[in-house]
Amino acid sequence: MTQWSLAGFDLDEFVRDTLAEDLGEGLPGGGRDVTSESVIPAAARFAGVMDSRDPIIVAGLPIAEAFFRALEPEMDIEILVEEGAAVAPGTDLMRLSGNARAMLTAERSALNTVQHLSGIATMVREYVTAMDNTDCTLLDTRKTIPGLRHLEKYATRMGGASNHRMGLWDAAMIKDNHVLVAGNVGEAVRRAKDAGVADIICEVDRIDQIEPALSAGATRLLLDNMEPDVLREAVALVAGRVPTEASGGINLSTIKAKAATGVDFVSVGRLTQSAPAADIGLDFTPL
Repeated sequence: MTQWSLAGFDLDEFVRDTLAEDLGEGLPGGGRDVTSESVIPAAARFAGVMDSRDPIIVAGLPIAEAFFRALEPEMDIEILVEEGAAVAPGTDLMRLSGNARAMLTAERSALNTVQHLSGIATMVREYVTAMDNTDCTLLDTRKTIPGLRHLEKYATRMGGASNHRMGLWDAAMIKDNHVLVAGNVGEAVRRAKDAGVADIICEVDRIDQIEPALSAGATRLLLDNMEPDVLREAVALVAGRVPTEASGGINLSTIKAKAATGVDFVSVGRLTQSAPAADIGLDFTPL
């Protein structure tokens, strides 16, 4: 079996819960694949090939393998491409052979995962290419599907981006609602600093908020919804004292101009929020 792990993510639990959902465990009449059980003989065996139908960036194949092995631990599985690889349409991604019922029961969960994660990775690579700036780092956000954050942020890394905060715990992110309660940007940052928070990201949407945020101890500035000329002014004012991040309304047509302003990071929520599933198929042949 492929050795794969992800900090903070329990692969066995994810596979178990996902299969249980599909099988209807705990529901009246649930706990089984009625189609495969009624149509496919228990001893039947299949060979299968998972392949790409579009040009994609691959992510999630070890997780797909785990779904199949959960139902038949000795299934013969060969992963043919590396995670993060760019592949052409028609590329074989995985070959497998084993119990037909196990393959059919795990098929949809395995495909859903690879299609979703590869879709994210593929969109991320499009943004990295459009940004065309090795001095600027593309970041994801917390706009993830509940329960899938670790997987989706893994997929963004496979596409060539880096991760922003993993959650609410690993850095302070002061936004307009925090400022509203605190009274002003400087006071909000001071409260976080006084609480002993080491990493304090402060969102500013006006030039006049920059100095108060820096003076109070912000360790990164998120420059929100600023046009390129304003971003350049902001970057010049910060003058390298802390990293800067452009965010808000960034798409494939605007990312290059915003990255070229001198910011250190560009964050894009749609990487995880709006990526379409990759077109990946799995075809079986009776043995």
